[in-house]
Amino acid sequence: MERVLVVGATGSTGRKIVEILDRYRNYRPVAMVRHKDQEKVFAEKNIETRLADLEKNVSHTVTEIDKVIFAAGSGGDTSKEKTTAVDQEGAKKIIDLSAIAGIKKFVMLSSMGADNPEQSEEMQHYLQAKKNADDHLRKSGLSYSIIRPGALTDEGRTGTIKLAKSLNEQGEIARADVAETLVAALHDDTLPNETVEILSGDADIEEAVKTVG
Repeated sequence: MERVLVVGATGSTGRKIVEILDRYRNYRPVAMVRHKDQEKVFAEKNIETRLADLEKNVSHTVTEIDKVIFAAGSGGDTSKEKTTAVDQEGAKKIIDLSAIAGIKKFVMLSSMGADNPEQSEEMQHYLQAKKNADDHLRKSGLSYSIIRPGALTDEGRTGTIKLAKSLNEQGEIARADVAETLVAALHDDTLPNETVEILSGDADIEEAVKTVG
């Protein structure tokens, strides 16, 4: 059984990731939480937690961890300072620690548009932070998968997506389907050292991640 650290476990997508992992026999989720009072929700489900703040010391988070899913974000705080601290520097911290610890696979939740941040004036700083984190992961020496979804919605799970290195279109995708794709990418031979974009689509998730176009 592989222990998977979920960074951003209390977020809308992170919670779904933990729930999916908890159903797998070969994975054991470890939820990273920022506040002590957030531990209770996971403890009630017998899910281990790691108390840590991405803006502070996180050196203990990857101890006895096999794989990592980074799904943290600055959330509703769109300030440049918070975006840089969490989406960029926070991600870099976890990446560097993972490389030192010999983490087997690092799955990054990024964002469509991170390759060309300047194309969106409103989202440029956020996308630049995501790009910087993605670039850092690629250079880390870790085995990785970078997943870049379109706009996230709270619609129900469909179990199907559209996936490619570049979709050349904009669109939406349910958080539940994004979470399932991130978990699917944990497999050692799934999307190895690949960066892909995903949107709502008709391809079964498990099949889609096996073919990159």
